[in-house]
Amino acid sequence: MRLTPIALSAAIALATMASAGHGQKPDDQIAPRSLELTEQARTLQAGARYSEAIDLLESALAVDPRNRQAYVGLARVAQSQKLPGKAIRFYSEALKLEPNDVNALTGQGEAYVQRGAVERAKQNLERVKSLCANPCPQSTTLSAVIAKGPPAEVMTAQAPAPTTAPKP
Repeated sequence: MRLTPIALSAAIALATMASAGHGQKPDDQIAPRSLELTEQARTLQAGARYSEAIDLLESALAVDPRNRQAYVGLARVAQSQKLPGKAIRFYSEALKLEPNDVNALTGQGEAYVQRGAVERAKQNLERVKSLCANPCPQSTTLSAVIAKGPPAEVMTAQAPAPTTAPKP
């Protein structure tokens, strides 16, 4: 009986602390400096200053590794540099933080097409469509990229090599 008020107080305190962080979205808790660096990097990327943008995005991730937009930014820079494999990896990191990020799924689908993996891009398109209640611009964009198909150099690299018949 003597310990009941103490146990009750401790239980209330623990319940209050455990529920304090559940009211915020994950992006609301990202360090403001990290978000500022990410925004500066977007400006540099738009000006095709890729190495400087990468430096700022990596700094943003050093400040706060939960900054999903920094991973998306790194992926977009990689796509701009024609490095779809690297872009896919960065989009995967963003999707680990938020599996239902429609922008990351769309970007990853575009990188799949850039790499020649059209079937995987179609899987991303289906997922984007399931997440968007109405037709959203991301699904329209990804559909257009899939319809256009992979770049010509990817298609020639994936084409089977002609076989020559052995000489008798």
